[in-house]
Amino acid sequence: MAGTKLKVYKFIRRRLPILQWAREYTLQKFVCDTIAGITVALTVMPQALAYATLGGLEPQYGLYSSFVGCFVYIFFGNCKDITIGPTALMSLMTYQQVLNRNPDYAVLLCFLSGVVQLLMAVLNLGILVDFISIPVTVGFTSATSVIIAVSQFKGLLGLSFSSSGFLDTLVKVYENIHDSRASDCILSVICVTVLIALKKMKDVKIFKGSRHEKFISRTLWLISTARNALVVITCSVIAYCYESSGTSSPFLLTGSIKPGLPSFQVPPFETTLHNKTIPFADMFTDLGSSVFLVPIIAVLGNVAIAKAFAAGQGIDATQELFTLSLANMFGSFFSSMPVTGSFSRSAVNHASGVQTQLGGLYTGILVILALSFLTPYFAFIPKSSLAAVIICAVIFMIEYEIVKPMWRSNKKDIIPTFATFILCLIVGVEYGILLGVGINMIFILYPSARPSITLRNVITADGLEYILITPGSSLYFPGIEFIKSNIGKAGLKSLHLPVVVDCRHILGADFTAAKGIAALMKEFFSRKQSLYFLNLHDDVIGVLKGAAVDDFRHFNSTEELENSLKSHRFENNETSHLLLDVETHKDRDLDLHSVGNGTAVLNHRRIN
Repeated sequence: MAGTKLKVYKFIRRRLPILQWAREYTLQKFVCDTIAGITVALTVMPQALAYATLGGLEPQYGLYSSFVGCFVYIFFGNCKDITIGPTALMSLMTYQQVLNRNPDYAVLLCFLSGVVQLLMAVLNLGILVDFISIPVTVGFTSATSVIIAVSQFKGLLGLSFSSSGFLDTLVKVYENIHDSRASDCILSVICVTVLIALKKMKDVKIFKGSRHEKFISRTLWLISTARNALVVITCSVIAYCYESSGTSSPFLLTGSIKPGLPSFQVPPFETTLHNKTIPFADMFTDLGSSVFLVPIIAVLGNVAIAKAFAAGQGIDATQELFTLSLANMFGSFFSSMPVTGSFSRSAVNHASGVQTQLGGLYTGILVILALSFLTPYFAFIPKSSLAAVIICAVIFMIEYEIVKPMWRSNKKDIIPTFATFILCLIVGVEYGILLGVGINMIFILYPSARPSITLRNVITADGLEYILITPGSSLYFPGIEFIKSNIGKAGLKSLHLPVVVDCRHILGADFTAAKGIAALMKEFFSRKQSLYFLNLHDDVIGVLKGAAVDDFRHFNSTEELENSLKSHRFENNETSHLLLDVETHKDRDLDLHSVGNGTAVLNHRRIN
């Protein structure tokens, strides 16, 4: 009974990390968490508005998606630095599902993503993330960064049109370029320039060695960190001044935003679209593969961020998966779109000196306050400034610098990287990453289908000669015909020599491979050529015996093999003497059957 209670206690502590760090909470940690939480809030609010627009939703949906994850992560999160909320990638994938539909699809996708993530956590399927390799991830994130940046061209240029996909957006920009608004273009250029300059400001070192150096560096860092909020607020004040003076704003504005907190309600399991009621089954079908891809990609990003900020400590991927599932499921009750960890905001959180997950409390509270009191002022935010914020966030996600070390390390990895990149641009991010993973799997499986095989003639100290064949991978069905064919050809070229298969690299086998080995042994037996196996692992022996391959000869060491070959040569010499004796005494009724295996062959030859 006591053992059961202990297990339950350990399970609860593992699934509720707050029980571990809350007991050591101090006033100093409170101050650090408060500063970090406020700093992250200043970053998340303009980003949330921009990401909602990117996702094809009204701006308030970005704020709806920004506070529930903060509260959930306080109790269940593993990594103190991570902040959960809308991201550019999740927004892009949401946009593809909301296009020509309504926000209910985004909210339902959020709920279903949480359900899928919860199932993955319960079944410990976080391992699926491991099938998405770094080359595929690089191609995918770089492509989505390009797609997101291109999608904001219309905001930068002051254009108004709807488009679907990367190529369609480029075409629409080209067709409508003559309608560009000079004021929006100028503002967007200024915003991008200022944002990049402010991003670099934190790296500036001035007054080195002076007593004010630390204070100045901290001030520059704070200004750099809050750059998105500063730019958006400044542009909004300019637009407000135009409107309040009676002069229409020269910029395209975000427009009115629904004030107040979102209603707490069950996610929409049916919706009305074009005066027609769409049931849950049809909504699920419309969402298609995104129901599974969005949660997997969200987990991939969240775990990657957790590992980046873990400082060498282990990360419980299942716990992160569980936490993310709750953030999405609970968030859907507040009209949230799919969310995951944000690398940029997590970096801000880390740099702000956050000490515990409680920093998310202050971020969430400020977002709620913004929804309650600031939404009337959000209407004056120029769209070009939001577009500039998004572009400056994603252009640094294009991982072009990794291509050079990848080329030096393994040139073949370039293929899935560029394939994923190009396919995501052409056919969309969902199918692009699926095809990218498929191409990468082909590269992984190809060595199994065409393993390396080394072949050499070995002459022992006793003058014995045999053919040594060493396959370079395990015995599985894709490659057994290739291995079998090469061993067979090697045997046919030297019929007088025994063939030895060195299995030191063969760590596993399957039933198909075992049946192939059985067929190979029959082939060698039919032409009376010896076939031996060396250094077989116990698991492989079990598979071969399980497939009714009982009469194969195997040795654990080269010494055992050579002793057997020596003994076999001695038997052959004895057989040769007997053969000579038979030829000399043809007329005698000599029965050699009882002598042994070699004599049995002799009898067979004499009868023929």
